[in-house]
Amino acid sequence: MTNQEQTTWIDASVTSSSTEQAATVGKAIPAAKDSLFSAVLPDTPETKRLKENYSAISAAILAYSVFYPLCMYRNGSGITFPFFLGSGLLLLGFLCGRLGMTLKKGSGFYMAAILLLGISTSCTDDARIILFNKLGVFLLMMSLLLRQYYDTSKWQMGKYLGAICALTFGSLGEWGRPVSDRIHCKKNEKRKIDKRIWYVLLGVLCGLPLMAIVLLLLASADAVFRQITDHMLESIHFSNSTALGILFRIALLFFATYALFAYLCKKKIKEEVTDRRTGEPILAITVTGLLTALYLLFSGIQILGLFLGKLQLPPGYTYAMYAREGFFQLLAVGFLNLVIVLVCMSFFRDSKVLKAILTVMSLCTFIMIASSAMRMILYIRYYYLTFLRILVLWGLALLAMLFVGVVIRIFRERFPLFRYAMATVTVLYLALSFAHPDLIIAKVNVQSTRQETAGQWGNFFLAKEPYDDYGYLQSLCADAAPILVPYLEDMGYSLEAFYEDSPSDYAFSDEASPYVVARSQEGFGYYWMQALKYRTAHFNLRTFNVSRAIALEEIRQAAGR
Repeated sequence: MTNQEQTTWIDASVTSSSTEQAATVGKAIPAAKDSLFSAVLPDTPETKRLKENYSAISAAILAYSVFYPLCMYRNGSGITFPFFLGSGLLLLGFLCGRLGMTLKKGSGFYMAAILLLGISTSCTDDARIILFNKLGVFLLMMSLLLRQYYDTSKWQMGKYLGAICALTFGSLGEWGRPVSDRIHCKKNEKRKIDKRIWYVLLGVLCGLPLMAIVLLLLASADAVFRQITDHMLESIHFSNSTALGILFRIALLFFATYALFAYLCKKKIKEEVTDRRTGEPILAITVTGLLTALYLLFSGIQILGLFLGKLQLPPGYTYAMYAREGFFQLLAVGFLNLVIVLVCMSFFRDSKVLKAILTVMSLCTFIMIASSAMRMILYIRYYYLTFLRILVLWGLALLAMLFVGVVIRIFRERFPLFRYAMATVTVLYLALSFAHPDLIIAKVNVQSTRQETAGQWGNFFLAKEPYDDYGYLQSLCADAAPILVPYLEDMGYSLEAFYEDSPSDYAFSDEASPYVVARSQEGFGYYWMQALKYRTAHFNLRTFNVSRAIALEEIRQAAGR
């Protein structure tokens, strides 16, 4: 073989080998890519059903999103709020059916609590309670979703809180799923879309104009119905900015809701709960033992000093002064003890000595709770009620109930402490929410002061000094109207001022600033009416709120209208 032939043969061999290698690599890369993505993003059965039922599911979520501005646009606490929450629960039931799931046993408690919080929101004018209600709705809804898609029977508080955070932030990565699932559905669609969906859309397009015509006819036929519809339409200030705001809210809720369920379907949160009770109990025994010894000394002083009154007080102290300090500190220590006991039960191995110490610590905490509650009650006797003081008493009652569950959990390992805590917090908060704290404050502070002059109930509990914190009375919401309006009448206020453009003008004074006048006995009522007038400026059927309606009726009767 000549040199030229050898060179040609070598070049051909190299070329053939390179071609085969390139072909092999070319086949291997897509295979590796498919294997990688299938390992990272596997389709769960729920994800497959979500894609297969995209048309029906997306239509249901869109209907839910459209219902949102109808209920909630510029209306955060109206009577439509529980209806919106109910529509969310109906959507959950519909999606569970489409995804091949059934509502788990016990879900009814979460659903009932959510609806009750919605009803409470439409029955109060207290912005703090409304805020807490919506936070409670969020936590309950997230817990319900996690419970529906995962086995949470062994989850504890830390696992639940971590899962809620993972669900909240993890769903942000699924915001593109409505578009990608739509593309996937269009590419893989082998059957026609259910014609009933198109019939529904066609029915809406045909029904809306017909509904408008009938509405006009009914409004012209009945004066009362015309007045109601006029008030309802007046609250909707429709403009280009309004339209954009409504469309933005619809799109935002649609993408957020779909992304939330898409993330749930991927089952990314681990169900398993690792037993972390591996810590050396000697460490926990040492720390809690030292604290418990201190608590035993403190509890003995509380029993002898505060409850029995047999200890000599520091110079310059009376029992009233001694009792009226320290309730916030004791409340903080109580919650700190709750955290310590939960940490010991979650991260340290079982030990009879540790259980005994934790039991004694819990019993000492009960004494601290009782001490703090007694101090707060005596404090209220001299300084009357405020929302914060009611909240402290509620927190002490909640802490006591939680420690009951903790003591049971110390001796019974299978006791479902988290579910007990969830139920306890929910029930006690519902009681607080429906209690209308501002109404209680008005009854205790104002009504008892009015009775004081007649020598009635106020003498036996509250101090004899009349209540004069008019600045705080001015800040009460409409919940207090059944007590506050008669009080204003007795003080000589003109309730007709409420129907003027600016009721606070009746309290105008050249000698004092508006801030001072609003906190004075002669002016606080007009500023209270001014705030109520602002909150009821667009009061109609859609924004109807029970507490505000009662307040308006109280003022109407007092003004003789």
